[in-house]
Amino acid sequence: MVNYKTTEFIDWCPSCGDFGILSSETMALADLGIDRSKTVVVSGIGCSSKTPHYINVNGVHTLHGRGITYASGIKLANPDLKVIVNSGDGDLLGIGVGHLVSAGRRNLDITIILHNNGVYGLTKGQASPTLHRGLQTKSLPTKNINDSLDPLALALTAGYTFVARAYAYDAMFTKEIIKKAIMHNGTALVDVLQPCPTYNNINTKEWYEKRIYKLEEDYKVGSAEEANEKMTKALIKSFEWGDKIPIGIFYENNLIPSYGERIAEHIPAYFTDPPSKQIIEQNRRSTTDISKLLKNLNV
Repeated sequence: MVNYKTTEFIDWCPSCGDFGILSSETMALADLGIDRSKTVVVSGIGCSSKTPHYINVNGVHTLHGRGITYASGIKLANPDLKVIVNSGDGDLLGIGVGHLVSAGRRNLDITIILHNNGVYGLTKGQASPTLHRGLQTKSLPTKNINDSLDPLALALTAGYTFVARAYAYDAMFTKEIIKKAIMHNGTALVDVLQPCPTYNNINTKEWYEKRIYKLEEDYKVGSAEEANEKMTKALIKSFEWGDKIPIGIFYENNLIPSYGERIAEHIPAYFTDPPSKQIIEQNRRSTTDISKLLKNLNV
């Protein structure tokens, strides 16, 4: 079996939920037998964004909040690749939230794994966009005064065609969710709840494990007529938070064409001759013939 883990030293804090997500992701890749040369893991900035260093595939550690944009460019240039984004709630829902929303509109065939711990772990525990108002974790001088974002509801309303939630300390369950997300043809979001034992002393392992339960409802859209019904059910479930917190697949719609398929409607050779396979220069000269364009412009 191919080893999908690198030999790099992992410098996360002991018991960090990122360890569980890393194990789940590498097991998912192994189960699927994904070609390492055709897989790219992209990240932004944060504790979770170190993930590309620890997975033995192509990796790009990019700018704060820009993981999705890099991943989009990679996938558009070479649609043969499996592209996975690993970033935290501060990265994807703070500075990067605009890109998270736009990804749903396009339905580009990428997988986004959101490491969700309610704090900015790398910069010493400030409140992230998923920390609920009124909570005070150990690094905050006062209670959080901002309302929180619900990543599942945001993804559903933005147009994501695969929306799921997992729990970092249940590695086998998370592995199965990630496998389905990777194989889904469209934009997939997996929101992984993860304790931060260093800075979040509220949403702990004990706190989560008293509350989480696994969804049993039928989440898959079977026809265009039932899409709104399934979406409504998923939204209602996404707001369930408190004494009970559901995990599992909330919504899956395979009926909506991916962004690559939409491009192929206008450029039929897109999948067989994508940008990454095109020759753009020979002998240091561009191979692009713009003479017809110049003629039309009367230049």
